[in-house]
Amino acid sequence: MFLAEQIIYGLNELNEFMPASDELLSGLGEIANNGRVLAVIWHAYFSALVLALALGVRPSARLGGLLLSLPLFSVSVLAWAQANPFNATLFAVLGTVTLSMPARHSERLQTAPWWAVSSGALLFAFGWIYPHFVETPSTLTYLYASPLGLIPCPTLCAVIGIGLMLRGLGSYAWMVVLGAAGVFYGIFGAARLGVTLDWVLVAGALMMLFYMVAAYRARRA
Repeated sequence: MFLAEQIIYGLNELNEFMPASDELLSGLGEIANNGRVLAVIWHAYFSALVLALALGVRPSARLGGLLLSLPLFSVSVLAWAQANPFNATLFAVLGTVTLSMPARHSERLQTAPWWAVSSGALLFAFGWIYPHFVETPSTLTYLYASPLGLIPCPTLCAVIGIGLMLRGLGSYAWMVVLGAAGVFYGIFGAARLGVTLDWVLVAGALMMLFYMVAAYRARRA
């Protein structure tokens, strides 16, 4: 509760530096609806990645960081194009963190305990279908053209979900940074923008942080 209260306080402090909620929602909607071709490409990208993991392929932490950084950089570029420097800058930082922190480790990634894998899979699935912003008469559109890789929350859901399944890419710092970003964007979307679905991202990000603490304690013990 204390963490949530501090984040909400921080969001209120940011109000004078950020566009109005309606403007932010409109911008996210434009990205989601004008970038459907790119969204399909990102769905194909994540399909190949998840299929490889399901078949037992385990990349190095270095390669895993590279693969998960690309959708974060994509969100950054689209935010710059939409004149949203806050999202653009933060996702450029997140992409750099995801690219650089696991690069210190050359060992193969390992699968997390079953409860973390299950939580990560559910969070990834939510990011995959993220049923918001896309204007469509058919709910089937969300299966291949939700704004995954286009806007913050569904992209963080997918990246954190896969990271949770793969022991946070073997990096405590990575888990802290991505987990904190997930909590921030989830609360921001739910509390300020009124996108109540984003509480799912908050829950998934907190699960990432919980796993990080549990893994750290187990290692110390």
